[in-house]
Amino acid sequence: MPSTKWTATNKQDLIIEVWEALDCESVGCCELEKIQEALHQRFGAGGQESPAAIARVVADEGAVLRHPEVLECDSKWRLQYLQGQVFEIELDFSDFDKAVTSFSAIEKAQPSGDGRLRQVVTNARQNQMLVSRSKILPRVERERAKEISDWLKVWLESPQLFSDWLDLRLRSEEFRKKFPDQK
Repeated sequence: MPSTKWTATNKQDLIIEVWEALDCESVGCCELEKIQEALHQRFGAGGQESPAAIARVVADEGAVLRHPEVLECDSKWRLQYLQGQVFEIELDFSDFDKAVTSFSAIEKAQPSGDGRLRQVVTNARQNQMLVSRSKILPRVERERAKEISDWLKVWLESPQLFSDWLDLRLRSEEFRKKFPDQK
């Protein structure tokens, strides 16, 4: 889809125009990324829109959203987009091992008072909270997301104590009973 064929003069109209050109029954990550690409081609850095914002526009126009894909796509985009503004490390809070690795990287990379880092963690927590409330994801995924959301909350409240707290949490009887598959 070359950028020269688009006639829209603003972002919302371009989102709708690209969605209509995709001629798809439902919208998920692939379609959202194509729309993001068209926005970037047409408007440059100023055309940046999150997958969730794009999904809202096309849903208002009647698109059927593949919600789990939209949520995952938006979560990954936010982490990548905000990381690029904060520091050069990969953050992933999608499971316990990746979350522990991400917290370790955060501890090494940035001072706890960095406002941009706090925003990344806040957004990651919001994404995990959304996953934990999903009606269509399996219970185990929702419980894991809720647990990781709690970890992120503790980090936001006490980043200096977080490492010690997490070590205790992972060894706690409550955690081991709730998540017996974790080492």
